[in-house]
Amino acid sequence: MRIIGMFLAAFLLFVALGAHADDVILKPFVLASKSESTVAEKSAQVKKDLIAAGFVVVGEYAPYPEADLIIITNDEMQKNAAASEFGGYGVAQRVSVTQAGKTTQVSYTNPVYMANVYRMKGDLSSVANSLAGVLGTIEEFGARGMTAKQARKYHYMMGMEYFDEPSILAEYESYEEAIKAVDTKLSDNKNGISKVYRVDITGKQESVFGVAMKGSGESKYMDDQFIMKEIDFREIKSTSHLPYEVLVSGNKVYALYARFRIAISFPDLSMMGSNSFMHIMKTPEAIRNALQATVKK
Repeated sequence: MRIIGMFLAAFLLFVALGAHADDVILKPFVLASKSESTVAEKSAQVKKDLIAAGFVVVGEYAPYPEADLIIITNDEMQKNAAASEFGGYGVAQRVSVTQAGKTTQVSYTNPVYMANVYRMKGDLSSVANSLAGVLGTIEEFGARGMTAKQARKYHYMMGMEYFDEPSILAEYESYEEAIKAVDTKLSDNKNGISKVYRVDITGKQESVFGVAMKGSGESKYMDDQFIMKEIDFREIKSTSHLPYEVLVSGNKVYALYARFRIAISFPDLSMMGSNSFMHIMKTPEAIRNALQATVKK
């Protein structure tokens, strides 16, 4: 009886631990540090520290004067992307340095959250631990949060897109033709769309491009700065939402539809009212049209 009791206790502990893991609340971003350094000073230090820790800086982007983004990858992210369907979306993480009042904030995308919303094979917890060790961690932020299970089937609301419902922007004869064309077209900076970075997935016909989006007048709705001024209004800044991605997988060119791509960074944003999705209602189609016009065959 004693042995049976021991096995029962062990089983209940296993179930409890499993339930606890399933109930962990994930949020889109991690606030790493606050300081009185300038954005330039802090960005230089952050890049140096990331490189020393084995991360590869694949691109950098200043969407507006008070912000800088550093895009990174490493071997663990590459392996996970190669093992995951459309894993290119999660092959890089984004680190932001943002001036907010008198304070400079360093934040980054939460690798575990992103791995789950992108339905990747692994949860990138080792990458999360590495970033916390290099950059620090004060708190996760950006939403009330959701469990890994909820993140893997996330959409903003009924009738809106899931992860597996992206826009197909173009189709070419082969991956080689597609990747060459997209790289060239993004480098030409047409329609306000330009290349920030490119990461090729090792051992797979898949590549992801980060893109900067600039627009004015009627095209302002796809402009990075316009969008962020409307929805990134809280004290802790979600600059690491940027930049947007274009994915070449096989011979097709994809982009996550904005009602999903924006919502995973701002899942708690109200549909109506001040600083709501209502203010960027034209943005999803504006982004899709600009990207499609840029990479079309």
